[in-house]
Amino acid sequence: MQKHKVKTAVMLCAATALAAAGVPTSASASPGAPTPADVVAVDCFSNPQIRPGDFLLACGDGNNRLTTLRWSDWGPTAAVGTGVDMVNDCQPYCAAGKFHSYPVTVKLDRPETWEKRPELQHFTRIQLVYTDDKPQRTPQEVTYPLWD
Repeated sequence: MQKHKVKTAVMLCAATALAAAGVPTSASASPGAPTPADVVAVDCFSNPQIRPGDFLLACGDGNNRLTTLRWSDWGPTAAVGTGVDMVNDCQPYCAAGKFHSYPVTVKLDRPETWEKRPELQHFTRIQLVYTDDKPQRTPQEVTYPLWD
């Protein structure tokens, strides 16, 4: 019986990852192609995003994403906004887990030249500050590198 549960969990995770691959994670980004003057956030699918409304943090399994992002500033050195961090508790395992929402302030910074498109700069770091409740075993403020 336990072997069947593990197999089911693996299959559900794989199906979720495949389904997520076909859906843009930043569908509400500003329209139009970025210009060399824009600094972008690079999403999980190597798409440049400007002021995305959603942003996937857990590219591999989709168990952590930022939603309802509202940007108060998007400049050449940093971007600041607010939103909701949707985190899967993965209890008892991720496919059976529940998503919980946590309000956050988001800061993107440390722009560098994007290797894939050298005419663009991209933010290389993200900082989340939980403004109310936060996920278990997570500090009030976390900083992660962003992918290239």
